[in-house]
Amino acid sequence: MVDVLELVLLGSVAGFTIFFGLPVALLGISDRVKGFLNAFAVGILLFLIVDVFSHAWDQTTATAVSAFQGTGSLGTASTDLLLMFGGITLGLLGLVIYERSYMGKTQVNVDPAKISTMTALGIGAHNLSEGLAIGQAYLGGLIGLNTGLAFVLVVGFAAHNATEGFGIMAPLTGLSPKPKVSFLARVLFIGGIPTLLGTLIGSVSFSPEAYIFFLALAGGALVYVTMLMFNTGRRRYSSGLMMGGIFLGLCLGFLTDLVVSLGGA
Repeated sequence: MVDVLELVLLGSVAGFTIFFGLPVALLGISDRVKGFLNAFAVGILLFLIVDVFSHAWDQTTATAVSAFQGTGSLGTASTDLLLMFGGITLGLLGLVIYERSYMGKTQVNVDPAKISTMTALGIGAHNLSEGLAIGQAYLGGLIGLNTGLAFVLVVGFAAHNATEGFGIMAPLTGLSPKPKVSFLARVLFIGGIPTLLGTLIGSVSFSPEAYIFFLALAGGALVYVTMLMFNTGRRRYSSGLMMGGIFLGLCLGFLTDLVVSLGGA
């Protein structure tokens, strides 16, 4: 039986620890440190791209292999492939349209606030699919506050989603004047609330097709944002600074994901 309060608590921990990244945007830092932090965020985003595409593609290829072997539906396999590539297309081209509509076709220096918003949208799509998986795991009794690994799970999500919050906040570091706290809270909310929504939905009904689509959508959006951030940083900072930050961001992403996996999610 589903305990709604317990489910909401798990979904909230998984989603709103993203707010741990908020102080980053309020720091007074040098230009070089800002470059490193942006590169670090690129590393985190690269990890998320690998993570979301691997999960979506595993699900998609599983249905395709089943159909090829005659044990699955060809229609399901075709649908999953269409959703996979359709999600990537919509994630990439959707942000191209967003940029042209809200930033202007001839704008050279992209507004950090817009980069932050686009990053939040991409991470939000990823977190919706993550929430769906959490809801399903809870429904199956794999996770919960009464399980032995609950503490590890909570700590893991806190660390993992704080890195996502950092990725959203990084483009806003070192700005003068500093961004309004209300704006920072809004973009973090965009990134975090889908986890709670997905957790609640996943505990009632789970759709593999929706899971694939939102992961692919998130992956496409994150590719676009990551390239935008990398190109901006590469023009201003040295290769050593950029690669060092990206390396550490990638490592942190994988390590926090490992902690979440040890917690049973």
